[in-house]
Amino acid sequence: MKITVKSIAYNGILAALYVVLTLATYNISFLALQFRVAELLMLLCFFRKDSLIGLTIGCFIANLFSFSAWDLLFGTMATVLAGLAMMFSKHLVFAIFMPVLFNGFIVAFELNWLLGEPFWISVLSVSLGELTVMLVGYIFFMIIKRRKGFLESIGLNQNLDFKF
Repeated sequence: MKITVKSIAYNGILAALYVVLTLATYNISFLALQFRVAELLMLLCFFRKDSLIGLTIGCFIANLFSFSAWDLLFGTMATVLAGLAMMFSKHLVFAIFMPVLFNGFIVAFELNWLLGEPFWISVLSVSLGELTVMLVGYIFFMIIKRRKGFLESIGLNQNLDFKF
C-alpha cells in the first residue's frame, strides 16, 4: 500500500466520521444494547483495504468516551479483527457478518468481565445491534451500486463487481 496525501486525508476523514457518528448517537453506541451507527462505515473495508486504518483510529478515539478504558483495547481489537476479515471476503453478504461476530463476542466478553452482564445475552444483544447496522449498510451499498461509477469515484478499488 502506497502512502499518499490523498490516502492520509481519506483515512483522516473516515476517522472523523466514525467519531462524530458515534458521539452523535452516544446513548445507543455503547453497552449491551448498542446500535453504533458508525459501524456501517466498516463495509468500506470490503471495498478498500486501507479503510481499516481510519476506522481503527476513529474507533479508538470514540472509545475514549466509553464506559471503560478497557474498551480502548477490546472495542478497537474487535474493529481490527472484523475489518481484516472483511478485507479478504469475496462476498459482501458474508462480509457484513464479520463485525457482527467479532463485536458480538469480544464486546460481550468485555461486558461480562467488567460489568457482570450475562455473556450469552450480551452476545445476542450486541450482535443484534451490529446486524441491524450492517444490514442498513448493505442495503445502502446495494442502492449506490446502481449508480454507474460511483464506487470508483469515491476511491473504492476492490470487490466492485460484488453480486449480493
